[in-house]
Formats: sequence, C-alpha cells, structure tokens
Amino acid sequence: MGFIKLVVFGFIGLSIIYLSISVYSRSVRKERLEKTFDAEHPDGGAEGARDAFVAEGMLAYNNSIRPKLIGLVYVVPTVVIATIVYTINTN
Repeated sequence: MGFIKLVVFGFIGLSIIYLSISVYSRSVRKERLEKTFDAEHPDGGAEGARDAFVAEGMLAYNNSIRPKLIGLVYVVPTVVIATIVYTINTN
C-alpha cells in the first residue's frame, strides 16, 4: 500500500514539476524571440510579421531536443528511487 502511494503521489508531484518547467521554458523562449524580432526591426516591421516570426520560432523550438529533455523530469527521479530501493533490499 505504501508503494502505491509513493507511485501515485510521486507521479503527481513530477507532473506538476514537468508542467511548471515546460511552461517556463516556453515562455522564456517566446520572450527571447520577441526581443530578437524587436531588435532586428526597430520600426516594428510589417503587420503580422512579429507574430509569424514568433510562431515559426516556437515551431522550431517544439521540434528541437529541449522539450524532449524536459521529459527527463520523469525518468531521472524514477531511476534514482528504483536504484535506492534495489540497493537497500539487496543488502
């Protein structure tokens, strides 16, 4: 029963951490794209150009490795806990 509680609450906790990191990372990337566009086009550029630039940059971000690496939030703690449990039970 205790193991099931650990798994359920651990998954909930890791999900909250994953969502927080994911939202933060996307917002930082979007802000950086907006600042880059503003620096390159001080006059404001064509209408809708900024939104298109940001959308294209976010699409490139979604296809990059960074969002996939955030998924390690689930893998690393699970492996560490499994290793600790295994080590304690074999000694």
